[in-house]
Amino acid sequence: MTEATPAGREDLEARSGSATALLRTVVGAVLRPIGGWMSAAGAVELMAALDVPAPTARSSLARLCARGVLRREPRGGVAGYALDPAALPMLERGDRRIFGARSPSDEWCLVSFSFPEHQRSRRHQLRTRLAALGCGTVADGLWIGPAALEPELAEVAAAFGADLFTGARPAGDLRHGVARWYDLPAIRAVHEAFLDRFGRAGEAATADGREAFALWVRVLDEWRVLPYLDPGLPAAGLPDDWPGAASAALFARLREALQERAVAWAAGSAGDGGRVPGPTVESVPSPMRE
Repeated sequence: MTEATPAGREDLEARSGSATALLRTVVGAVLRPIGGWMSAAGAVELMAALDVPAPTARSSLARLCARGVLRREPRGGVAGYALDPAALPMLERGDRRIFGARSPSDEWCLVSFSFPEHQRSRRHQLRTRLAALGCGTVADGLWIGPAALEPELAEVAAAFGADLFTGARPAGDLRHGVARWYDLPAIRAVHEAFLDRFGRAGEAATADGREAFALWVRVLDEWRVLPYLDPGLPAAGLPDDWPGAASAALFARLREALQERAVAWAAGSAGDGGRVPGPTVESVPSPMRE
């Protein structure tokens, strides 16, 4: 990552499921469409809906402030937290990956690099970044990713002085190549875990606002890692029984059933007993909506 980007803010490799990860998901999925601010008490209430105890919620709020995602901002004498404007580019990049159309092609990008031994930490940073973006490994200094990753890879290559080659078309058996470049069993396991956990979420259609919020945040928090692990790998390079299409379709159905009610409930819960009126959901354009 570039030196201008705070490491904690641009944390693409962050795992899902922890209290801090859930809070980051709340910030990205809910805080923006309701106006970018929540009271301290409202933040604790939102996290309580996710079964996160108040002390843990407060610790997570402090962590996201330290990482440049949130900032403390009282309004009308009420303690609260606002989205740090500097975090918006990171959240918007996440939107494009998480909610964007997946359109695999038969072209690929290659990133080639070589660092002297005294720059091995920089080499490690680049490898970590490429893996987080969804690239596979061809050789020690040669990484590959679908053509759709070109804009992100161009930024990374420029930041690290690596060489980027676009429009590559690997020769030979593509399935054999993809199986060597990517850990397909590990990616399959994440797809199948998502399907197993949420495939029977029959309560989605009938959940009340609080339940819809809790389910939507957990769905999104678990799903958000998948478009990075599986960045639109082409069907021609995957096994016939690949579960990616099924998990993407399930995510789309759950989004349709839950997102609007989840945001509406959060809009009524993130303030402080009505003392600080916030914008309505309808009045705030949501970057999460396509």
